[in-house]
Parts: sequence; C-alpha cells; structure tokens
Amino acid sequence: MPAAGVLWMGLPGGEWSMSAEQSPKIVIVDESPIRAAILEEGLREAGFTHVVHISEMQGLLARIYSHDPDVILIDLENPSRDVLEQMFQVSRAVRRPIAMFVDQSDAASIQASVDAGVSAYIVDGLKKERIKPILDLCISRFNAFSKLQDELDRTKFALEERKVIDRAKGILMKVKGLTEDEAYVLMRSTAMREKKKIGEIAQSILTASELLK
Repeated sequence: MPAAGVLWMGLPGGEWSMSAEQSPKIVIVDESPIRAAILEEGLREAGFTHVVHISEMQGLLARIYSHDPDVILIDLENPSRDVLEQMFQVSRAVRRPIAMFVDQSDAASIQASVDAGVSAYIVDGLKKERIKPILDLCISRFNAFSKLQDELDRTKFALEERKVIDRAKGILMKVKGLTEDEAYVLMRSTAMREKKKIGEIAQSILTASELLK
C-alpha cells in the first residue's frame, strides 16, 4: 500500500478557494455511517454546515443530481475494481470538484482517477483535521483543470470553424469565380447583414453545396 498522503490531480494553481462563508453544498458518498461522520465532523468544525450524506450506492448518479452539490466527497474503505469504476463514472458525468478517499490503492487506480477527472485522490488519509485543506486544494485543482479544458475547447472550436470557413471560401471561389479575399469579404458582409457569425454563414454554404450535389 502506498504511504499515507494526498495525490493531487490536475494542474497547479486555481482561480479561487472556497470558504465556509460561501455556504457550499457538500455531498458525502459513503456506505459507512462512522466514516461519513468523520468527514461531516471535520467539515462542520471548519464551518461548512450544508452537508448531505448519501449512503445508498444504487442510482448514485441520480441521487447526486437531485442534490446538485458544489463539491462531492467520496469515501471508499476497500473498494473493488467495480466500485472504483462506478465512482469514476460519476466523476466523468458530474462536472464538480471531487475528492476521493481510499484506504489503499495502486498505480492503475490512481491513473484511472486522473483520467476520470477526480480532483483529489487521497490514500489512507481520512482524518477530520485534514478535511478543510483537502477541500480547498480539491477546488483549486478543479478550477485550474476546468480553465484549461475551456481554453482547449475554444481552441478546438476555432480550428474547426476555420476549416469550415476555408471550405466555404473554396466553394465560392469555384462557383462565383472569386478570389480568396473576395470570397471572405462576401461571407463577412453576409454575416453582418444577417447578424450571424461568419462560421454560421460558412456552414450554410457547405450545407447548400451538399444539397446541390
């Protein structure tokens, strides 16, 4: 078993750290009432009072959605592969900071938690005095990763839009005998006139071209 400690996932930094004054809703997922009580006591001592405990694993994702938490703490004593995969599915589906506590782990489970988007993976570290700093760092990592993911999504969208615009320019150049600059100016002026984005105009051109084939 690895040495006790916290394995932080994501990138360094973050946009903000949560404080008790913000009254976040925190969901604890744990079948053991004793272990859940340790987490809840640590949270309440840190000033976090809006805490919900989920002990039933069946229909877990629906239960989490019904509470709409700001943060999720998952506590697993000796999780099997199937249980870990269920928790990782939750992590992939719910875009929230998630800290997962386990008594023992291995390299494969740690890597799987990274891939699933778990913000903090804590091995043999369930102590109430550690809950507040773990919570803060969990949120910080989540914010940093979310910011990076948003930037990546915007970049991918821009690249895809550029491909669509270039294809649309090619069609206009061929059909109307325009230069590349003239084709772009035509799309831009059409977008301004119709109060649309140039990417939307370009996609309309591609769609029309496919229909005319």
